[in-house]
Order: sequence, then structure tokens, then C-alpha cells
Amino acid sequence: MAFRTSSFHGNSLKYPKQIETWTSGTGYTTTAHLQFHSHLRLLPNSGLEAILATQFNDYGKGENFTRDWQDFLGHGIFATDGEEWATSRQLLRPYFAQTRVRDFQIFETYVQKLLYLIDGQGQEIDISKLFYGFTLDAATDFLLGRSVDSLGNGESQFAHAFSEVQRIQNTRARAGPFQHLVPSKNFWKGLKVMDSFIEPFIQDALNFSPEELDEKEAKSGNESTWLQSVAKFTRDRKVIRDQIVNILLAGRDTTAGTLSFLFKELSRHPKAYGKLRQQILEKVGSQQAPTYEDLKDMPYLQHCISETLRIYPAVPFNMRVSLKDTRLPRGGGHDGLSPVGIKKDTVIGYSARYLHIDPARYPAVSASSPPVLDFSPERWETWTPRPWQYIPFNGGPRICIGQQFALTEIAYTTVRIVQRFDRLEKYWGVEDDRVKSEIVVSPVNGVKVGFFSAAKP
Repeated sequence: MAFRTSSFHGNSLKYPKQIETWTSGTGYTTTAHLQFHSHLRLLPNSGLEAILATQFNDYGKGENFTRDWQDFLGHGIFATDGEEWATSRQLLRPYFAQTRVRDFQIFETYVQKLLYLIDGQGQEIDISKLFYGFTLDAATDFLLGRSVDSLGNGESQFAHAFSEVQRIQNTRARAGPFQHLVPSKNFWKGLKVMDSFIEPFIQDALNFSPEELDEKEAKSGNESTWLQSVAKFTRDRKVIRDQIVNILLAGRDTTAGTLSFLFKELSRHPKAYGKLRQQILEKVGSQQAPTYEDLKDMPYLQHCISETLRIYPAVPFNMRVSLKDTRLPRGGGHDGLSPVGIKKDTVIGYSARYLHIDPARYPAVSASSPPVLDFSPERWETWTPRPWQYIPFNGGPRICIGQQFALTEIAYTTVRIVQRFDRLEKYWGVEDDRVKSEIVVSPVNGVKVGFFSAAKP
């Protein structure tokens, strides 16, 4: 059964009728009243390039977003605009260089712990839960130099607090001026747990001067951790804390969600799983760890990941705010082709999800072009999206800084799992074929599957 739009529900897509009107192929902007915003313009797909790239300085997160999210995200990269945002990006970019992306030791350490928890005899497990533990462990090791070990200890106190804070933060943000009415005891309790865990790592890094950190790295022969790298450039513990939380949000949830949906679809499509396994075995066998070049040289693996992100973009619905009186190049006039004026503080909504499944942007259905809602990695053998048709990592200057890191982690993890198991059984039912969208998209009831180990030679 292919994924259908009706399966998509949740906070971010609460008003499907307005959004369907906006994405029905017209070129008009549509004004709607959403939550507590008196001016919301639902952006036609043709306006994406303007707000995300060519008119980048005219649109941003806005003061309201920064204020509403500051207790959780502070002034990190995802919650700021202008010079603050540019400084954050400059601070974080070096650590996501290709040399770091190619270092698979952290991935290998935690994927082996994940594999240990899968019995290989078809026992039902929620693979999504394991993926969230795996990505959190890998992310905390990568950022801080030590993992929270949620795979080893079950859900850690930090992991639970992080999830609870996200859940309540999403509710608070949607409540707008009434967020003070949202029960927030667990929110503040969770923030305290998070900060208590993070603070000792920050202190350890700040105990050394930038020069001492360089000397320590040179003597050990090991590269510094992400935290140590940041501590060379800023001694402000609040700045460091905010960046840690922002990167953890992206490093855990988006990657875990994508892996969850990928294996959900592979369990739905056994032939796709078999085809993927065959390519992996032909390339690296059943035991050998893949290199970066190996991953790039497995087209069907890349197609499976791209197709998952096409149907399930991690952030399905997003917004920008006009930072001044401006315009969009199209969306006005009787035919929707004329410029349209945008007042300062107008909220602009856009959806990667609906952009990705707009039938008007695909060839007619045929043997080589399946329906847009069908999961079909093979479509990528003949179809290449046009610019601004496929934006799973957003676009323009604000495109995800960790895109290659995330894609590599997803690919590496997938290869190591599929190498081990020759069959994947679907244990979830129709009632589980639902998706929720809070900060990022995730399966409502997890992904219940069973893995069967390949026979040993």
C-alpha cells in the first residue's frame, strides 16, 4: 500500500484544505488565518526561490519565533537571523567538512550496538525507537566526545528530557500569546536535566585555553571534538550551549526519522529490500564496512534514500517572516504571474511535503514514472527534479549545514543493517500507517518489524 496524503496529520499540517488550495498547481498566493497570525500567505511553489535564496535578506525566522523558542534553542543557528545566524553558521561549518563526513568510526561503534539489540530471528521490534537511540548516542559522542549511551541503558534521562522538552515547546509555540496557559512543569524540568548534562562538558572544554586545546590535539594525534573546536572560537558558555542543543535537534531527530521511514517502506516493499541487499552484497559483501566511495557508488541505495526524503521530508511544513515591506516576484494579478506586495511581519508558509508530491511537477504516470505518492526508488533512474522541486534539506544560504553528514550516516547505517539480515518482515498494520509532524516528522506508532539473519556460509 503506498503512502497517501491522508496519512499525514499532526500539528504542522492542521489545515489541509487551505494548504491543498495553495498547492493545487495555481500560481496565486493565498491569504489565510492560521493560529494567531493575522497575515499568513501560503506560498506558491514558484516563490520558494525568492524567500529562500534570491531575496534571502528580506525573509527570516522573525522576532516572534526567536522569542517563542529561546528557552529551548536560545540564540542558536535555527532560531536567529542576520548577523547572529551568519556567525553561528561560520562557527559550525568547519566541523562538517568532508574529512569529518568520511570518518565512520563513530557510526560503526553505535551501529554495532544497534545490531546487537536485533535478534535476527524475526522477533518484533520497534526499529524506530532503536534509531532514535542510535542517532542520539552518535550525535552526543560526535558533539561532546562522550555518548549518553541510550542504546546501552534504555532511554536515558537526557533522552527522555530532550523529547519531552521538544513536545511541550511545540505546543507552546502553537499557543502563541496564550503559551503561558500551557502546562510547562515538565518543560522546565526537562530543560534543567538537559543543561545539567551539557554543562560539565562545556566546563571541561573551557578549562583549556584555545592554545592549550591546539597543543592537546597535537600531542594526542587525535582531532578535537566538536565542542573543543567551538571552544577555540568562543568562550561564551551560553553560545556553546545553544549551538549544542540546535545541532542535537538536527542530529538526532531528522536522521532517526528518515531511517525509520526508509525501513518502514522497505518492509512494505520486500522486492526493494531484496534489490538493495543484492547491490550491497555485490559491492562490499556481507561483512566489510563500506567506505565513503562505496556508499556513493551504490545507486539503488542512494535512490532509496532520495525517495524516502521525497515522500517524508524531515520538516514537511516551514515558515518565514518578512523582515521588511517587500514583494514576491509572482503570485499576484488576475493570472498569478504578477508581483505581489508583502507587508513587514507577514508569515509566509511553504511545504516541502506538498512540493514533493505535486503531480503537476512530474511526468504523466507510466511504467517508468509511477504515481507521485508511491514509494519507488526506481523513479530516480529516469527522473531528475528541477531546481526548487526537491528541497528535503531546505535551500539557499540556509540549506542544512549537516546535509552530507546526515546522508552519509543514513547510508552507512542502512548498509550495515541490510548486510546482516536477508529478510525484513512488516509487523505494523493499517492503523500504524500514520505520520505525525511536530518539530520534525515521525511515525505515529513507531515502526514494528522483524529481521531475519542471513544463513552463515
